[in-house]
Amino acid sequence: MKLSTRDANVYFKRPDQSATGCLIYGADAMRVAIKRQDLLQNLLGENADSEMRLARIPAGDLRSDPAGLIDAIKATGFFPGARAVFVEDAADGLAPVIKAALEEWSEGDAQIIVTAKQLTAKSALRKLFETHKRAYAVGIYDDPPSRDEIEADLKNAGVAEIDRTAMADLTSLAQALDPGDFRQTVEKLALFKLGDTTPVTSEDVAACAPATIEAEIDDILHAAAEAQAGAIGPLVAKLGGQGTQPVGLCIAALRHFRALHAAAAHPNGPVAGLMAMRPPVFGPRRDRMSRQAQAWGLYRLEDALRLLVDTDLQLRSSQQAPQMALMERALIRLAMMPRGR
Repeated sequence: MKLSTRDANVYFKRPDQSATGCLIYGADAMRVAIKRQDLLQNLLGENADSEMRLARIPAGDLRSDPAGLIDAIKATGFFPGARAVFVEDAADGLAPVIKAALEEWSEGDAQIIVTAKQLTAKSALRKLFETHKRAYAVGIYDDPPSRDEIEADLKNAGVAEIDRTAMADLTSLAQALDPGDFRQTVEKLALFKLGDTTPVTSEDVAACAPATIEAEIDDILHAAAEAQAGAIGPLVAKLGGQGTQPVGLCIAALRHFRALHAAAAHPNGPVAGLMAMRPPVFGPRRDRMSRQAQAWGLYRLEDALRLLVDTDLQLRSSQQAPQMALMERALIRLAMMPRGR
């Protein structure tokens, strides 16, 4: 039986305890692994591994021992509760072996949970599960998680309250991150709010989101963008002492001012432009960069980008001037540029 994405999400939360098994396939191994983990946890409950109610069989082992799958689903457990046999990284070559196990399956046997890479519509393995009356087939695609899935992840992590702006930030973040990274972010958010009963805010999401630029470099870029020329010298000295390379600092500055330029050019305003980036910009940093984009204006930001591109070319050339001094001069010139227009 083939399940749609919506039906599959419901099934993973509340699996059919009387089913024969389920095939989960897709091109993204991380997405497949997350869905398989959810299914097994909700199907078997806690302590399935320690109670030996879950048997794991690599696909390669079944090629040398085809009868091993039937033996595993028929094996009697020592502990009460649902049982499952997990076959990892199966392919169409194992379709006959899995078909034989499905045909031998009877009430009380362990469910057969199979994962595979991307399978075509003509795949023998897909057809086997899609045409079976008591087994399920689920394709996992590279779509970002839905709001329901995000809310389920938050609930599972123990996050009960979240305000509307923070939820919008998380939704944008889910579209930019890999599923595993997003789930880790949600878990970090749950730890961040542990013991705090107030709703999750946009600032909380920003604190837990993966950082894209180191804090020290962020400080000097904000100084250049906010006309704080006097702060640049000490920050350059600090970064140089920490081993920051001038070319790397220039690349970070280009990234920052390109983000400001994209924000200033967005038809729905700077905030929408910053949220449309991948990864999006969150919380106080988003608000600060939005103000910078508005203060500079689109055309002055183009002047800033030309200055940074010229500096990057100088840093990569054979000129003899100290590179960090060149970078410091460029940042001071940015801080002293007129704004607006």
